[in-house]
Amino acid sequence: MRFSFFPMGLLFCVALAGSSTAEEADVRTIHGWVERIEILPEGISLKAKFDTGATTSSLNALNKQRFERNGERWIAFDIIDPEDADNTVRVERPITRNVRILRHDGGFQRRPVVSIGLCIGPHYREEEISLIDRTHLNYQALVGRNHMRGIILVDSAETFLHSPRCRSDADSAADPDTEDHGEPADPGTGPDA
Repeated sequence: MRFSFFPMGLLFCVALAGSSTAEEADVRTIHGWVERIEILPEGISLKAKFDTGATTSSLNALNKQRFERNGERWIAFDIIDPEDADNTVRVERPITRNVRILRHDGGFQRRPVVSIGLCIGPHYREEEISLIDRTHLNYQALVGRNHMRGIILVDSAETFLHSPRCRSDADSAADPDTEDHGEPADPGTGPDA
């Protein structure tokens, strides 16, 4: 039986190309449309909606106060404490820019944007987040494509597939609670944007 080298070579090239694609896909994890995230370095854990239709992430920010520090524009704001809804956690960040958002009613809204690091499952990424009052919505945070790009795939039928676990390997080995134990589904009711 005689084999041609061309089909065998082509098959070999396809196999090599497939293996490199599989290696690249290994960094991506599948998440539900609602997951727990952690704001770092503060360590604030929140339930967040994952929205592939939103470019930029947004965060519930109350009592916003702009100020200047070392010649830079900063903002201080409160996040509702996820452990006690009657308390808030104060956070400060430099303002990276302001964004003008077109509202559904045709008007515009000006929002400050800051850079915040989020731990999403095993992934840490620092990206821009717009600050807005989201108290009338089910989730304090909305994770947009800027935080998901290249690392997160969203399964719209699932929730709470991963817990935040962005610790170093040494911390993870010392803490047995870093495994994913899952969380019951909590899709909420009413507005969820």
